[in-house]
Amino acid sequence: MEPVWYPEEEARNTRLYRFMEALGFHDYEAFYRYSVEEAEDFYHQFLGHLGVPWRRPYSKVIEGGFPFPRFFVGGRLNLVEAALRHPEDRPALLHETEDGQVRALTYGELRREVARVAAGLRALGVGRGERVGIWMPMGLEAATLLLATAWLGAIAVPIFSGYAAEAAAIRLKDAEARLLAVQDGFLRRGRRVELLGEARKALALSGTEGLLVVRRLGLPLVAGEVDYAALGGETSPPEEMESMDPFMLIYTSGTTGRPKGTVHYHAGFPLKAALDMALLFDLKEEDRLFWFTDLGWMMGPWAILGGLILGGTGFLYDGAPDHPGPERLWRMVEAHRLTHLGLSPTLVRALIPFGEAPVRAHDLSSLRVLGSTGEPWNLEPYLWFFRVVGEEKRPIVNYSGGTEVSGGILGNVLLKPIKPMGFNTAVPGMKAAVLDEAGRPVRDQVGELAVLAPWPGMTKGFWRDEARYLDAYFAKVPGVWVHGDFALLDEEGHFFILGRSDDTLKVAGKRVGPAEVETAALGHPALKEAAAIGVPDPVKGEAIVLFAVLKPGVEASPALAEAVAEKVAEALGKPLRPERVLFVPDLPKTRNAKVMRRVVRAAYLGQDPGDLSALENPEAVEAIRQAAHGG
Repeated sequence: MEPVWYPEEEARNTRLYRFMEALGFHDYEAFYRYSVEEAEDFYHQFLGHLGVPWRRPYSKVIEGGFPFPRFFVGGRLNLVEAALRHPEDRPALLHETEDGQVRALTYGELRREVARVAAGLRALGVGRGERVGIWMPMGLEAATLLLATAWLGAIAVPIFSGYAAEAAAIRLKDAEARLLAVQDGFLRRGRRVELLGEARKALALSGTEGLLVVRRLGLPLVAGEVDYAALGGETSPPEEMESMDPFMLIYTSGTTGRPKGTVHYHAGFPLKAALDMALLFDLKEEDRLFWFTDLGWMMGPWAILGGLILGGTGFLYDGAPDHPGPERLWRMVEAHRLTHLGLSPTLVRALIPFGEAPVRAHDLSSLRVLGSTGEPWNLEPYLWFFRVVGEEKRPIVNYSGGTEVSGGILGNVLLKPIKPMGFNTAVPGMKAAVLDEAGRPVRDQVGELAVLAPWPGMTKGFWRDEARYLDAYFAKVPGVWVHGDFALLDEEGHFFILGRSDDTLKVAGKRVGPAEVETAALGHPALKEAAAIGVPDPVKGEAIVLFAVLKPGVEASPALAEAVAEKVAEALGKPLRPERVLFVPDLPKTRNAKVMRRVVRAAYLGQDPGDLSALENPEAVEAIRQAAHGG
């Protein structure tokens, strides 16, 4: 596959090139080798480039290997000082609500507000190491509470704003949270969504003691509940923390058992976010970043903390992407002169049926860089994003890693050509490889994506569950972080993610990623979305079953199913032809629009689908069961 984007002369003005030049590099590949072969010096030089304010300097960047290395040994700091050290009058955060209200804070205003909230939290009994649940959509208060918790040396537990009480309670109970901060509600597609009642239920289920309420909808409080606006107390400087003192637990959903609490520390997640944002996305002080996400997903804290550490401006939005109409995202880009826009492939697929007119009706000239993460791309929506939103000139920085990584393992730099759906590099500092079944690095062959050496930002493990952490990442290849994605590294050095390795199909001895099958199926013009799974087959070992969502106005029929299956066979070969093509109204997705193939497979086979708390549309699971047994 040929690249669709090529760097131009202005690439020499990127943060990456200027950093390389300062270190004496003019060739990116040589710089990348340095970043992994001399990782100590690379990270030391980058933190010096950032100007991170250490209270006490570290003596060593990386000490020890997998699974439990230490980073910035002996260093002491507080991440809030790194995030809020910029000129007072520079814009820090912009926030727009679904009903169009806009608020803004400069760095000086944000620092004063964080200090106020931190003092109020301390007055409520929150201290070092104690956990604070933060259950609210993206907004100024969510960002302030995240920072105020870190200011005190306490540990934030972001919770997705779309959860119901039980899902929130599971996380609060596992973390043994001292306090829950909640927004009383918000608007979605013009409707009021009241969280306060769910929060009260979650407290009863989890045993959490206190409730702090941001009154966005003005709901009345009851005795014992504290109004965020009334917080106050004697302010004090941020707590001095060891580099690896935790500041945040982010919970991810597992295929079985309770959600996993990934542990992140002061000199880990925020600095990894800033590194990736600087060297991949080229975020500069004058830039404005908008990533469509939620505080409860990794990309929410990533966007807030990474953007602030680099001195940029973060744009926060807590509404639907297509309300009151399909032009909403593009209107906000134009109105706020946003420079960086991050969307998931699923969201792009959802926007395509609205056509090009809503995009072209707005001035997107401020945009420099597009971003994407969360799942593999299919070719048609990728090219639509690049052609229509990117106007065939803006790069798409595809970005893949995860919550446990604090950012990316793979990405795109703006100094190399970019192939559709791919990654033109492992992220600087990440010693990544694709491994075969024997654990050997391979090219032009599907294998497990792995990281061969520790990096600052990798989680300290799962909260109070060391065995589960070791099993998740270090059981397959001793001494190597195996990430759980199947990938391919081509001869030209471009990576492609083919899906989660536990999703990957092995048909008659041939391994294929579900994204390959789905992309082939989506070559049929009747299909809007697709999800491919592997099911047991006595002859092939596994057979492919494809679930498809049709475009509006298209009728399902056996002939159409046959035509879709044939489309896959034409693209991938007859051995990979789906055994069944089943049409469903929707695919089960998380709230950040990631298709849950393991849920599709479990529903098809009548198995326990595991933790479904992250699903936006649980009704899709029953539709799959019905299609499996009646279609």
